Amino acid sequence: MKSLDIHKSEYLKQFKDQSYGRNLFRTQEEERLDAPNEECGIFGMYSDNDLDTFSLSQFGLFALQHRGQEACGISVLKNGKIANLKDEGLVLDVYKDIQDPETFMGNSAIGHTRYTTAGDKKKYNFQPFFAKNEYDQIILSIAHNGNLTNAKELKAELEAEGVVFRATSDSEVILRLIQKNLDLGLRGAIKATMEKIEGAYSVVGMTRNKFFAFRDFNGIRPLVLGAIDEKTYVVASESVALDAVGAQYVRDILPGEIIYTNENEPGKLHSYMVDEEKGRQRICSFEYIYFARPDSTLENINVYEIREKSGEKIWHQAPVEADLVIGVPDSGVPAAIGFSKASGIPFRPVLIKNRYIGRSFIVPTQEMRERVVNLKLNPIISEIKDKRVVIIDDSIVRGTTSKRLVKILKDAGVKEIHFRSVSPPIIAPCYLGIDTPSKDDLISANMSTEELRKYLGVDSLEFLSTDNLKAILGSSNHCFGCFTEEYPVGKGEEVELFN
Repeated sequence: MKSLDIHKSEYLKQFKDQSYGRNLFRTQEEERLDAPNEECGIFGMYSDNDLDTFSLSQFGLFALQHRGQEACGISVLKNGKIANLKDEGLVLDVYKDIQDPETFMGNSAIGHTRYTTAGDKKKYNFQPFFAKNEYDQIILSIAHNGNLTNAKELKAELEAEGVVFRATSDSEVILRLIQKNLDLGLRGAIKATMEKIEGAYSVVGMTRNKFFAFRDFNGIRPLVLGAIDEKTYVVASESVALDAVGAQYVRDILPGEIIYTNENEPGKLHSYMVDEEKGRQRICSFEYIYFARPDSTLENINVYEIREKSGEKIWHQAPVEADLVIGVPDSGVPAAIGFSKASGIPFRPVLIKNRYIGRSFIVPTQEMRERVVNLKLNPIISEIKDKRVVIIDDSIVRGTTSKRLVKILKDAGVKEIHFRSVSPPIIAPCYLGIDTPSKDDLISANMSTEELRKYLGVDSLEFLSTDNLKAILGSSNHCFGCFTEEYPVGKGEEVELFN
């Protein structure tokens, strides 16, 4: 049997040249319905010198592909002019269709990879967003990750002042507020915007001679800063994007911080704290459980290590006798390795991935959609037949994916199934940048653990406790709203932002 260290090494190595898939048992439709979904990943870079921004932005966004797979876009600053391109599709597909890469080579670039909610797949909602002057020239472009809780009222205020909105996204509210206040200078315009908007936001952007990034006062959505050299800076949702472009991690951008360049001091990056007293660390705990790539580091905490510790912790919380441990690829594998280390029960990677399958199957019936799952993952029956199996998964949302997984294992002849979720029960939706079902559709909000165990048809079921999650993370300075219904900011109106 391979050592667990070798399993870990092989597991992490694969994401260097393949996109990370969180839960490969979910069909594309279920990724929308039976999973929490991150709204997007953002990337930005600036240099005093010209760069191959076409290639580097492509590498950075590919590393963030798991944060959004519906659309991709870039804005590039070249000779004082901003060019913008955005389209539906995966990062590599969008870049492949660019006819003239030279157009997108300059000294600064921002990019966005988007997860789109149902009914919102309109190109005008793809990012980066941009504003033009009277000469039809782009003067400002931003990419945003998060969700504003007061976007609807701010949009109404701006419309009353004559501002025309072209999209149905709260990100455009940020753009228009910065644009409206540019007479205060770039830093002043961002400060005025941050003092108006509420919720979760990490933003990268550029004007025709400046680069900037900023983060909300609770730091709910991640944003990291890196450097390629003394005059070349990179900002991204996760540290893996820094690795992809050869940048060294410098630090996380602080809650309530603006970083920006000044045309009078080329190559120098400035920092400004909007309000020292308001800034506090409340990064989303689900970033560590599910969203981030396992080889990322956020707030100086390695994601893989947290996931492995969660497997160790849930073994101590809910031990069980079994013959082997398996993890749902990709996100459940580190926790399964941790569970195996703590328990001594062998870990087996018995769910085999088809590395060549894409997302392009279009099938009209539920029966055929379920068969797609078996094309993506297939169990090694000889390894699990007549065995007592512990299955480790990242979370249970609606329960439909988990129920299908149990059926696949039973059909393969598994003797006992012990299900472990390394997130606490998800009992509430997120209003701060994650697309989750309504409370009525969250199975743990409507069933006890015992009722859910019977529904899934497993021999035992346990969730990692919120207290144990806090212990693994090392503090309570995170957002645990989807587990506790207690949020670091008001959730705002429970309505569509834009009717």
